[in-house]
Amino acid sequence: MHKTSTKKAICVQGVGKIYKNGFQALDNVNLEVSQGEIFALLGPNGAGKTTLISTICGIVNASSGSIEVLGHDNVTEYRAARSHIGLVPQELTTDAFENVWNTVSFSRGLFGKPPSPSYIENILKSLSLWNKKDSQIRMLSGGMKRRVMIAKALSHEPDILFLDEPSSGVDVDLRKSMWKQVRKLRKTGVTIILTTHYIQEAEEMADRIGVINKGKLIITEEKKALIKKLGKKKLVIDLYNPLAMIPESLLKFDLQLAEKGKQLIFIYDPVREDNDIANFLNHLRENKIHYKDLDTHQSSLEEIFIQLVNAS
Repeated sequence: MHKTSTKKAICVQGVGKIYKNGFQALDNVNLEVSQGEIFALLGPNGAGKTTLISTICGIVNASSGSIEVLGHDNVTEYRAARSHIGLVPQELTTDAFENVWNTVSFSRGLFGKPPSPSYIENILKSLSLWNKKDSQIRMLSGGMKRRVMIAKALSHEPDILFLDEPSSGVDVDLRKSMWKQVRKLRKTGVTIILTTHYIQEAEEMADRIGVINKGKLIITEEKKALIKKLGKKKLVIDLYNPLAMIPESLLKFDLQLAEKGKQLIFIYDPVREDNDIANFLNHLRENKIHYKDLDTHQSSLEEIFIQLVNAS
């Protein structure tokens, strides 16, 4: 796994956001993201993902708490904090009649950076936009427009890149291409924070995952540790002879019948020591239940996500 720095890129402490109509979008959120890390924020629509990103970027003012970006308070040192951030918003908003080169170059100038044609050229080439540099934005596909948004966000050489639902409206091939690009950016030291409801995206890319629901950050955990901690395993047993029901002596185990009785599924927690698979298999033999194949299945992040959200 990629090693991240111990220096904090983002430090969010006790942040809440209550809108004028009384809606609480964020509820006492605490979050630290290390430099060089890819952090994925998962949550259903309306959970608070975009509000949290907007608050860190200084677009939305927090009602309570504090936020630091590479040591700069994002309220009292707004310009310094914002200069470190590149943001790719969910909505594709850009000048439809401007060409790609000018759009990206203009974004660099907005942050007070001196012109650097060679840097802009490198960004466009790395995002496979070089052959579109003279094209008007309105002539591009949705996926290409998304790449232009990433190029704009990178134009001022930020240390932290926020991607708000980066795969929204993007086909599978382009999504995988974007993931590849994100990994390249991380290798240059850029910290990446993405919001997504594509579980596969988080599973594919993130070092660490946070789950937010109803404005509360339910859990933040290193990806593999999260799967290990919450991911139950299934032992799928293919039977020679189908069962009409589970024998009474096996009811103490967490079992399910599937495939019209041809499969017996034993659900167990691999972390618990008292989950004795050998004991379970002995019980099968005692009940004269013969099987032809065994297969184990680890819970996916999607299953874990649903479990966490339903519990919150």
